[in-house]
Amino acid sequence: MPARSLRGLDAVLAEAGRALQVLSGAAQASRPNPAGRQRGEPALSEAEQRHAAGLMRVNHVGEVCAQALYRGQALLCKDSAARALLLRAAAEEVDHLAWCGDRLDELKSRPSYLNPLWYAGSFALGLAASRAGTARNLGFMAETEAQVEQHLDGHLTQLPAADERSRRIVEQMRSDEIDHRATAQREGARRLSLPVRLAMRAMSKVMTTTAYRI
Repeated sequence: MPARSLRGLDAVLAEAGRALQVLSGAAQASRPNPAGRQRGEPALSEAEQRHAAGLMRVNHVGEVCAQALYRGQALLCKDSAARALLLRAAAEEVDHLAWCGDRLDELKSRPSYLNPLWYAGSFALGLAASRAGTARNLGFMAETEAQVEQHLDGHLTQLPAADERSRRIVEQMRSDEIDHRATAQREGARRLSLPVRLAMRAMSKVMTTTAYRI
């Protein structure tokens, strides 16, 4: 088999392995959980716990999508600096993924049953974005992060007042997403057209509405 085909096969196998890690919950955070160790947190009512779990499940799905999206964008990206930026962001999204998974466990809940579908769709979207050129590829990252920031702002107002552990996780996630957006813009991200931005918002709305319950 030609060397180029072998490299391509290695990349495909590596991405398949990463997908299995993400979807199985085996992916590990490289940074400590910002919520710290669980010790005697204020009790949540049954309704508050269920609502907090729904919000954190949505956040977990968002990180599944982000992981798939950025790795898809990086896979066919020919600009080495942009590829490194995307993979660095993807690595930080693994931290978010693990933290949200931990919090779901603490809330006696579970990830979305539809995570394989979200991952596959986001990876395909990332591959498509990677073929649009470096500026638009980074523009897609910047717009994704801008929408995630708004989404996390909303969750910070919706979380139960007593749920400080979820709040600390979401606050750190928001800080990281702001940094990802600013970095993409600094590196030459091109603003996406209005129809594309609106389509992304519509897709995000479907995902968040569904993931809250399923």
